[in-house]
Amino acid sequence: MLCGVALPEGIKENDRFPEPIITPATKAEEGHDEDISREDILAKGIVPEDIYVQMEKYTRALFQRGTEMAAERGLILVDTKYEFGIRNGEVILIDEIHTPDSSRYFYADGYEERQRNGEPQKQLSKEFVRQWLIENGFQGLEGQKMPDMPDEFVEIVSERYIELFERITGHPFEKSDTSNIHKRIESNVARFLMEKGYL
Repeated sequence: MLCGVALPEGIKENDRFPEPIITPATKAEEGHDEDISREDILAKGIVPEDIYVQMEKYTRALFQRGTEMAAERGLILVDTKYEFGIRNGEVILIDEIHTPDSSRYFYADGYEERQRNGEPQKQLSKEFVRQWLIENGFQGLEGQKMPDMPDEFVEIVSERYIELFERITGHPFEKSDTSNIHKRIESNVARFLMEKGYL
């Protein structure tokens, strides 16, 4: 069982589910999100059932569209996270969608063969960053110090994100001139404040 969802018997790591499953989580007061079941969400009154049903409907539609878009680019959308809020009584989608921070992608080419052979899947996601942090003694626990990432590793992270951008959008990624990044940030913040009438 995972978040109240029964998993198929005999499933192996990185096998496809017969159909996508929804594993809800809620925002904790501090720290990581907390897994929760549909039943607990409704029992605790976190959202009414009609709102939850609407979120489920949006989740399935978004995942289906994301799956189709990834397939067109030779990728498999493995899993992802959607965040919802309620504004004026209406369910709205918030935060990023289908980015490497919220999703895992496998390369479709060779997926079946790697599964048959019990080999790790070739993927585009931030999982390799998480693994690097764990290997360097950081898991986000209290008292742990974030390790310094070497420039070479930061470059690898950038290249992976750029590759995913180009695979998903079908457009080349154009790097910005970062030689005067502080000035660019200042001018963008100032422009925003002026547009909102704060300056």
